[in-house]
Amino acid sequence: MIETFGSTPIDALREIMRRLRDPDGGCPWDIEQSFETIAPYTIEEAYEVADAIERNDLADLQDELGDLLFQVVFHAQIASELDAFDFDDVAQSIVDKMIRRHPHVFADTVYETEDELKAAWETIKAEERVARLAASPQKAVTPSSALDSVANNLPALKRADKVQKRASRVGFDWPDIEPVWLKLDEEIAEVKEAIEQKTPSDIEDELGDLLFTVVNLARHCSVDSEVALRRASRKFEQRFKLVESLAASRGRELKDMNLPELDALWADAKSESSTSDS
Repeated sequence: MIETFGSTPIDALREIMRRLRDPDGGCPWDIEQSFETIAPYTIEEAYEVADAIERNDLADLQDELGDLLFQVVFHAQIASELDAFDFDDVAQSIVDKMIRRHPHVFADTVYETEDELKAAWETIKAEERVARLAASPQKAVTPSSALDSVANNLPALKRADKVQKRASRVGFDWPDIEPVWLKLDEEIAEVKEAIEQKTPSDIEDELGDLLFTVVNLARHCSVDSEVALRRASRKFEQRFKLVESLAASRGRELKDMNLPELDALWADAKSESSTSDS
């Protein structure tokens, strides 16, 4: 007989999580986890959700969303054990936030233009940041900044994009794409110079500046640099596997082929993948 854990699926999930963490008969692995040890899994599950969406695999998306929800319940259970907050508090927090940030939906506020809506959204978020700082003794001594609350653990491209967008909202940005092209040329020249001088720390710094500028270019083109790079990596992976397959079909191994032969295989793979995409 299958044990019944709750009247609704979310109640069942919360009870399962409580049982897993129960020192008396729970799972040893789950019991020993903390916010810090679970955080990498939470990030991983979020990426697996994004991957399922990119592959348009709705069955997998349902499964991955469940895994991500389990991470939320896991963190909430740990917090509950510390008498900090519980799952209901988490849900209430996002309910309050969504109502607060959408007065044009849940109240009588009217915005005449999309620009007014965006400006109001940023004002509300800024007020929330101030409130969080006031509520935290550790953060209260930190001067308020437009860049406050940009998470440090975001993927580097995504964080660069968010930092730039935050700066742009207070007017710290180029008005159009032309200065970005000039900055990109400047950064490429500085990377070349650092490589010629063979200074590892300078090479790292200049490559970082170049990547940051590429993110800026993507932003001015209304392109998500994180998504663009993920797609480029996926495309390279697919074509490289095709190159391996073509080489094997000809009785060759990539490590034994010279550069012109590899270039020719890559061209064949590119042509074949383009044909299959059309």
